[in-house]
Amino acid sequence: MTGPVLEHLGEMKMELGPAHETAHPWRRGEADGIVWLALDCEGTGTNTVSEAVIAALETELEALEQDTPRALVIRSAKENGFAAGADIDSFADLSDAGAAELLRRGHAVLDRLTALGCPTVAVVHGAALGAGFELALACDWRIAVDGASFGFPEVNLGLHPGLGGTFRLTGLIDPLEAMTLMLTGKTAHTGKAKSLGIADVVTEERHVRAAIDAIIDGKVDRDGPGLKARAFQVDQARRLAAQRMHRETEKKAPQEHYPAPHALIDIWEEHGDDPDKMQSAEIESFAHLLGTDTSRNLRRVFFLRQGLKENAKGKDGIHYVHVIGAGEMGAEIAAWAAIRGKRVTLGDVDLKPLGKAVKAASALCKDTHLSAVETRDVLDRLMPDPNGYGLKNADLVIEAAPEDPDLKEKIYADAGERMKKGAILASNTSSLRLADLAKGAPDPSCFAGLHFFNPVSKMQLVEVVRHDSTDPDVAERLSAFCGTLDRLPVPVSDYPGFLVNRALTPYLMEAMVLIDEGVSQEVIDTAAMRFGMPMGPVALADQVGLDICLHVAESLKGALDKPMPEISPRLRGKVEAGQTGKKAGQGFYDWSKGTPRPDSEDSGPGDLTDRLILPMLDACMECLRKNVARNADEVDGAMIFATGFAPFRGGPMHYAEARGHDDIRTALQALADRHGDRFAPDPGWTDD
Repeated sequence: MTGPVLEHLGEMKMELGPAHETAHPWRRGEADGIVWLALDCEGTGTNTVSEAVIAALETELEALEQDTPRALVIRSAKENGFAAGADIDSFADLSDAGAAELLRRGHAVLDRLTALGCPTVAVVHGAALGAGFELALACDWRIAVDGASFGFPEVNLGLHPGLGGTFRLTGLIDPLEAMTLMLTGKTAHTGKAKSLGIADVVTEERHVRAAIDAIIDGKVDRDGPGLKARAFQVDQARRLAAQRMHRETEKKAPQEHYPAPHALIDIWEEHGDDPDKMQSAEIESFAHLLGTDTSRNLRRVFFLRQGLKENAKGKDGIHYVHVIGAGEMGAEIAAWAAIRGKRVTLGDVDLKPLGKAVKAASALCKDTHLSAVETRDVLDRLMPDPNGYGLKNADLVIEAAPEDPDLKEKIYADAGERMKKGAILASNTSSLRLADLAKGAPDPSCFAGLHFFNPVSKMQLVEVVRHDSTDPDVAERLSAFCGTLDRLPVPVSDYPGFLVNRALTPYLMEAMVLIDEGVSQEVIDTAAMRFGMPMGPVALADQVGLDICLHVAESLKGALDKPMPEISPRLRGKVEAGQTGKKAGQGFYDWSKGTPRPDSEDSGPGDLTDRLILPMLDACMECLRKNVARNADEVDGAMIFATGFAPFRGGPMHYAEARGHDDIRTALQALADRHGDRFAPDPGWTDD
């Protein structure tokens, strides 16, 4: 409680709330007529806004209404941020009526905070998300400590803001900017929050008290609603804007699958000129959305993420990383490790990619909102190392060379002569068997797979691959290392394609077979996207790289017991012609005009969607049956976070459970009868 976040409170006595409530989440202090309430949820490093937090705030407000101070300041006692949002665990058992009643009570408390007869100031450090952001919005003023951020991620849970965010944010800033934040779930970092009008003051921690005094003394000015905000008080203006929002939202989040953003647009369109009606509509809509399959499944995805994070617990003991190979993957792995605080050397036999890697790292720092000083520190930690001097100091060596077993064997032989004893060697291979690669490793027990996905800076999943000789402690350390990189590790065993590529490749290759049969790529991709995939398989193959897809398919074809689709002549022809997809500007699609978004009215063959999706599910079942993955939840998490498998369906195995294993098996058998043994259902579908 006396850390740097609250150092300016050192002169006052901070206490818990009412003495009989030892778990009271608000700590109260007072000095110079200013009351401070610091949120400090017990037993966790991160604040959430639960029913108990709101009830305790109500108790504090009742006292403040009777004895009103000069000002009320609300902030967090947690070092890592203001508040992460609502307690999602509490959503599961709420009915529409129960949720609506709970929300009304929460709204009433925040309305009392807004109406308090003195200036109210939220001081935000770190993230104020969801209900935490709504708590800050209920205050008169917001001070952002450098590095603060504000956002409404509810859309990722199949919801929209539910504690007043819809009408308070659209009433505070440009309504179009407010709607964009809510519809996308994006975060407004410090500078943007100030420019939008969310934050009234941006300052350093040591100047917070001075900023509060300036607000109380009327020395802080802010702009009122602009011309655009006043224009949207007119029904016709909102109607036109809402129609455009619906069109744009439908492209990425079809209403059939994602009702929440469309419900939010409807609320604003109908009630954007009346905060009271918008408040009532927000409550009813949020309560209804809680009960939808989409929200249930997206909340499931949230908990899948939490489960994968649990895999990263523990100490990695990895301070120094050496990456071999400065290609696209190696460069991003090195840059991301440096951004996350690791000391990194990056080796390559060619100087040119090393120079490109440093420039790319600088650009990545900018994309991740690092300051100039932070960027300097990252680049200081990232050292180009063409001679491999870093090998002798590295705790972890990551090999990110091309998928050539002979090349990797030579790299391991050289590295083994220079690596220190006990250092871990990990390969970023996506398709080669670790058991084969381990034969060339200096110490097979300290050798494993660390399969990142491209681009490393955006793809959250990492497969931590163990072979028969991998020391369990090595695998655990690699999982913990992924956690320090803010990545989600999924432990898998050595198997052709591991988990993700084993499941994804049949999906991509079946799309190629369909093209050879005369079905257009637009029809194929539209079918997959209507199922809920973020991108169709043909466009995805282009994005991954057709040469890589071909290599993985050929590797799996000879390594699996089950037949794979025949290699498409058109796929092979495009690779031979250098039309390898997005990186070449041309694959099955022309990428010169940006990412293709096919939308065909032709539905294609009647079994088109099942031909694409069911082989993926079948491969997931195979991986479960053969213990490649530990359980269905980790399969679902891996496929969602690595491939974007329709999140609103809760993951491939969850979708299979909802559809019914018997139905899946019957459908696969029907496809096998029509199209061949590659569709034969895995024995796992009939297991008890």
